[in-house]
Amino acid sequence: MQTFTKAERLSSKIEIDSLFGTGKSFNTTPFKVIWLEKAVGDTPVKTVISIPKRLFKRAVDRNRLKRLTREAYRKNKHLLYDDLGNKKILLMFIFTSKTIIEYKEMEEKIISILQRLSKTINT
Repeated sequence: MQTFTKAERLSSKIEIDSLFGTGKSFNTTPFKVIWLEKAVGDTPVKTVISIPKRLFKRAVDRNRLKRLTREAYRKNKHLLYDDLGNKKILLMFIFTSKTIIEYKEMEEKIISILQRLSKTINT
């Protein structure tokens, strides 16, 4: 279950535009999370991770943060999957902090985001 396959990645421009257009969002420092419930799809959650170039000019910094975020999500996505049932959602993580954080802190933030999201979806 601890995988992050191509099918779980959100890459469709149409779906990303609909996510920005009609999605719900909340902030949990250092992330802004945008999510949208959708009707059809092959996987329960499709995810995209964004690290803005205006915050981190160096590609190595952006790539490191993306790698850490992906790993923390991959290891803890079961928290969200277990509570979804047969619902399907689109999910976007946007990193908003101007400083690079360590993996332990990143994982704690991702866990709190996934728990909050599962509560929000099920109410």
